[in-house]
Amino acid sequence: MRRGVRLALDIGDVRIGVASSDPHGILATPVTTIRRGPGDLERIAALAAELEAVEIVVGLPRSLSGREGPAALKIRETAELVRAKVQEGNSGTAVRLVDERFTTVTAERMLRERGKKGSKRRAVVDQAAAVVILQHALDVERETGNPPGRPL
Repeated sequence: MRRGVRLALDIGDVRIGVASSDPHGILATPVTTIRRGPGDLERIAALAAELEAVEIVVGLPRSLSGREGPAALKIRETAELVRAKVQEGNSGTAVRLVDERFTTVTAERMLRERGKKGSKRRAVVDQAAAVVILQHALDVERETGNPPGRPL
């Protein structure tokens, strides 16, 4: 297992959920939710620098059959912008795309089971989805010995 903090992004049209791992790559935890719009890429780059992230994992939406649709194209474009912004400061932080099928559903269920209701759940579901994305990526790497997903 590679060492270093990883970030995960659950990119939506309105918000971006952010999660991070510990330096040993064992546990994913929620960090914040960033509102989409002016300054969002700068905020992600600042978090990556602050946490000294070695990698950013971006959830890529796919259909049940595994195909990519219009939403995946938007995420790919945004992930490329994230990569460019993060690497502006000569950062060696890699950006990888990982399958995010069912992450929001899993996050919603998890929050509901923990008693989060209505608006409180909506306020943190993006962070929870980022946690699910990152934890899955960490588990895959630990099981296979290979980095998760595909690099940009």
